[in-house]
Amino acid sequence: MNVEYIKELAHPSVLKEMFPLDAKSAEIVKNTIIETEKIFAGESDKKLLIIGPCSADNEDSVIDYISRLCPLQEKVKDKILIIPRIYTNKPRTTGEGYKGMLHQPNPNEKADLFKGIIATRHMHMRAISETGFACADEMLYPENYEYLDDVLAYVAVGARSVEDQQHRLTASGINSPVGMKNPTSGDYEVMLNAILAAQNEHTFIYRNWEVHSTGNKYAHAILRGSTNKHGEPQPNYHYEDLIRLYEAYEKKNLINPGVVIDTNHSNSGKNPFEQPRIVKEVIHSMKHDDALDKLVKGFMVESYIVDGNQKVGGGVYGQSITDACLGWEKSERLILEIAERL
Repeated sequence: MNVEYIKELAHPSVLKEMFPLDAKSAEIVKNTIIETEKIFAGESDKKLLIIGPCSADNEDSVIDYISRLCPLQEKVKDKILIIPRIYTNKPRTTGEGYKGMLHQPNPNEKADLFKGIIATRHMHMRAISETGFACADEMLYPENYEYLDDVLAYVAVGARSVEDQQHRLTASGINSPVGMKNPTSGDYEVMLNAILAAQNEHTFIYRNWEVHSTGNKYAHAILRGSTNKHGEPQPNYHYEDLIRLYEAYEKKNLINPGVVIDTNHSNSGKNPFEQPRIVKEVIHSMKHDDALDKLVKGFMVESYIVDGNQKVGGGVYGQSITDACLGWEKSERLILEIAERL
């Protein structure tokens, strides 16, 4: 191979020994997973809200943001289960730009994956111990999931990864609900096939081991919009889109049919200020049709302390250095409005 071998990274079991999860934090993760599973199984009427920065680029500001969610969760606990986003990997279509904390624990410095692995685990553990929230992350690299498998309450598979067999097989062995996004083409069949694969058991190679998974019956859809042949965003959160997904689920006869609506990305044309409007439209569709109320399990919102985004090294505390986000005041108002409308 035409590569330079830099250094061998610590095995996940070694890292967990170095940075173990305490019993109280482990119980928080377990209880959050159980409550989330009840939502997807239809045993709870609550809706899920996966909310937070596009990319977790700074530990202190991310923990600050999540801490602000604590009193809100208490206010809306009868209607909403909040799972903060701590997305430590940032998919890049061309490989250019900031790739997330795993690659660059300091966005202004070169990649250091060993430091990145430690930084991502530390941030997730700190969120649990200091705020009481078990969080969500995106599984961009399946072989890295084991570094965080004991701290995550929710896992997402992105639009560019959902067709990959290793992502599907790994998802079948994950012990928390996994959301499969529709691909950038918008093809529902690809997404539903990924869910079907994740819900079944498999034998495959993982981290140089032959492993057997038992299937993840809480694997589900995430609608994030698509892109047409001209590169223009095409939303898929409208009433007709949800009915189409409902009917497609019935044809596939999948377990625990459910969808989370990603209100940013192609659904908003990456305009974060459209997210409240999108949420309200979806809730209106849910009120109009009981089948959709059961199908829609929640929302995914990109939110941070300061509105918008900035370039790497911009220096604005709590503002995204990747996609633009909804600021705190607007996010707080949105969470309370969701609870009122449900």
